[in-house]
Amino acid sequence: MHGLINRAIQCFYRDTYGAAAWADLVRRLDLDFTEFEPMLQYECSLTYRMIDAMAAALGKDRDVVLEDIGTFLITNPAAEAPRRLLRFGGYTFLDFLHSLDDLPDRARLAVEDLVLPVLELREHGLNQFSLRCSGDPPGMGHVLVGVLRAMADDYGALVFLEHAGTVQGAEVIEITLIEAAFAEGRTFELGMARAEGT
Repeated sequence: MHGLINRAIQCFYRDTYGAAAWADLVRRLDLDFTEFEPMLQYECSLTYRMIDAMAAALGKDRDVVLEDIGTFLITNPAAEAPRRLLRFGGYTFLDFLHSLDDLPDRARLAVEDLVLPVLELREHGLNQFSLRCSGDPPGMGHVLVGVLRAMADDYGALVFLEHAGTVQGAEVIEITLIEAAFAEGRTFELGMARAEGT
């Protein structure tokens, strides 16, 4: 598993539940380090054990923890990169949905060895979609539910999302766009903010 993914999971847990909770999790996992290095590779089994340990410590279902991680990736003010990468997908939430097929390739432009699951958006009628997520890591569909929920808020869209299970080896998320401009979205500019006086 790419270190960036493990580092994001670490930051979610530490920033949400505190440094002491993270230190306790490190002890539970019997790790010989306290921080994941973003550019290293780790055994996938460690990532799965870490998520299971988080779920046990929090008394939450594993899928709920995965969804919380997805929401954190977009809403964490200390890390704007995932949100920016996704907002480049389009001006509206509908544009964004149609750009998801290209997300793994866009992510590799930023981090060459980062491999994300294959995404396929299917349209089933007016504002009715399904997003198929196939490949490793398993459970990524639940992370995507959290990401999509946070991105809908970011765009100001009202959306109904449901993880519909696994069909032919792919996790399926059902998406209903109820209202594209339900609320005012968060501000987003293509260019990075400039320092004053430059």
